[in-house]
Amino acid sequence: MQSATWRTFSLLTASFLRPSSRITLKRQPLTSAPFRTMASSTAAAHSLLKKPVKLACVQLSSTTDKEHNLSHAADKVKEAASAGAKIVVLPECFNSPYGCDFFPSYAEALLPSPEATSPSFRALSAIARENQIYLVGGSIPELVEEEQGSKKYYNTSLVFSPSGELLATHRKVHLFDIDIPGGITFKESDVLSPGNKVTIVDLPEYGKIAVAICYDVRFPELAMVAARRGCFALIYPGAFNTVTGPKHWKLLGQARAVDNQLYVALCSPARDTGASYHAYGHSLIVDPMAQVLVEADENEAIVSAELDGEKIESARKGIPLRDQRRFDVYPDVSRGDVKFEEP
Repeated sequence: MQSATWRTFSLLTASFLRPSSRITLKRQPLTSAPFRTMASSTAAAHSLLKKPVKLACVQLSSTTDKEHNLSHAADKVKEAASAGAKIVVLPECFNSPYGCDFFPSYAEALLPSPEATSPSFRALSAIARENQIYLVGGSIPELVEEEQGSKKYYNTSLVFSPSGELLATHRKVHLFDIDIPGGITFKESDVLSPGNKVTIVDLPEYGKIAVAICYDVRFPELAMVAARRGCFALIYPGAFNTVTGPKHWKLLGQARAVDNQLYVALCSPARDTGASYHAYGHSLIVDPMAQVLVEADENEAIVSAELDGEKIESARKGIPLRDQRRFDVYPDVSRGDVKFEEP
């Protein structure tokens, strides 16, 4: 015998199924035109990374001796390349101590002829060529002398091809100006000027990467632009300190990875408690599902991981963010007034 509850359920079900029923469900459109455009434009996302590649982050200690720092970086990059890495990343300010007091004295001119004026440029180019790798050369302090006799300083990353050719230059866009009560006060803008562009680099055998520096990782817009312009990895040379590092370093790497469903690499200096600035260390590589594949401690180390395009595609199929963005509700930042060249 049917219960009253079951009879009620049957009547309601029947009323939903009868075309003439007064109870109707209004079908809402699942997408608007801009949304459908986004879905179709990402259909070829499986080709973001053309073939698997081993990426290594070289976590170095930097001293006050620039020549030693360059030589030490060369040795460690060779070690990473000998273990199979084809993309190698160095830390922020790897050729000098990190700090506003050091930037002017360690800065090198890259314009108009870096081969003549920048020993770090020459060293990085040679390291990439000798090891036949793509080299994201951490960052170095850059000097620009202006016509009026004034000087500007930038925190600048140089990216080289396996032939030693300069592929891209990224000047740190967001300067590290913070004041944490009871924690740390630091103001890069006292000395440095900001860069003014998003940096995307084409590695022909593999695909595109984006390069930014340290504090840039806190600003998701840079990462979103890079992801929607077809990058398979976001690479950040950085030097978080022992106050912000434990709180946010790994979290930010995972956030940028899961937001954009691609690989993220964060490369830090090793910690030197005898220096004026204590880097957190913990260089790491994160996969498109925000899993930390490998992480160093605070000491010198080389951490590496195999990046695979299928893992990117699997993440994007399983959680299809790329097909569900509502650009009819909010704007696509990658289609706005994005700067890809310095003015």
